[in-house]
Order: sequence, then C-alpha cells, then structure tokens
Amino acid sequence: MGQYFSNEKLPSKVKKINAKICNQEFTFLTDNGVFSKDKVDFGSRLLLESIPLLEVGAKVLDVGCGYGTIGIVINKLTGASVDMVDVNKRAIHLALRNIKENDCRDTYAFESNCYQSVTLKYDTIITNPPIRAGKDVVYEIVMGAVNHLNVSGNLFLVVRKEQGAKSLISKLNDVYNVEIIERKSGYFVIKCYKKN
Repeated sequence: MGQYFSNEKLPSKVKKINAKICNQEFTFLTDNGVFSKDKVDFGSRLLLESIPLLEVGAKVLDVGCGYGTIGIVINKLTGASVDMVDVNKRAIHLALRNIKENDCRDTYAFESNCYQSVTLKYDTIITNPPIRAGKDVVYEIVMGAVNHLNVSGNLFLVVRKEQGAKSLISKLNDVYNVEIIERKSGYFVIKCYKKN
C-alpha cells in the first residue's frame, strides 16, 4: 500500500517504456513506487481500447492517473482537455514529464486525494481504480464521480471480476445507469451515466 501514499523514501530509478495503444505509439517515464512501472497494465490498455471515443466529450478527468497513461492516450486520440489526479507525488511528477514527452496539449496533472483538490465538472471521468488501496478508496473514486460529472457526463472504469466487480457493479446501480461495454480475461470495462 505504501506505493500509493508515501513512496518518497523509495530509491528513484526512472526508466522509459514504450507502448502501442489504439495503433499509436507512446513513451512513458516510470519509476519505483508507481503502479505498473514495467509496462502499461492490461486493465488500463483494455479500458483505453474499449472506450467509445466519440462519447468522451471535451473535458476529461483521469482519477488515480499514475504516470499518466490513460489521460495522455485520451488527449492524443481525442484532443480533449484532460486533467489527471493522483495522491502519489512521484506519479504526478512522472505524469507531468510524460505530458511533455508525448507532446500533449491542454493536459494537466496535479496532486489530489480522490476529489479533494478537484473543483471542476467534466464530460467524462475515467479511472483504473487502485484496488490495492482498499475498497473504501475505490468506492470513493467511483461513487464520488457523480458529483464531478456534467449532466450528460460519463464515468468509464475497469475492474477485475476477482477483485469484486460484481459487488461494485451492484453498488454503481444505486447511483448510475450502468453498462458493461467489454469483458475480457476476467476484466470488466464499465460505462456509467447519471440517472435522471
């Protein structure tokens, strides 16, 4: 759990990884103490390759952004304005470097514990929630999104079946209209939008 909250004492060893996502090449700087430092994880990749890009909208928030994979790819594929947040200081530092590395425009990253520092509303919120941070954090991210979405906004997330996807979907149904848009290798990609 330390990697999510207090990784400042871990020795830094920045390295560069390459990834081809949605037929486009990306380069990311990663480091010790951040999620999936050796390669883009399967869940984030599946999420990005499953989202209907025409539904993303003009203003996007990536919650739990890590070193910036999701927000950066969405910016490059759609041209949307993207904000990225994470509680992990090292992740935010990397995300800011990766924004430059991938020549993103209108893309920002800042430190926030879930939505604490988030003041705007968004057309789309995207998250690969940090399951290891615990159920309370995951629920705060996905259930709290409703307060930061525009009226017709969408929440897209990915979660593994073995990490409580079914109970999470049941909880999401209390607040959102829920649609499973992809299932693969035990992962669910889920689209949520506000109930009327």
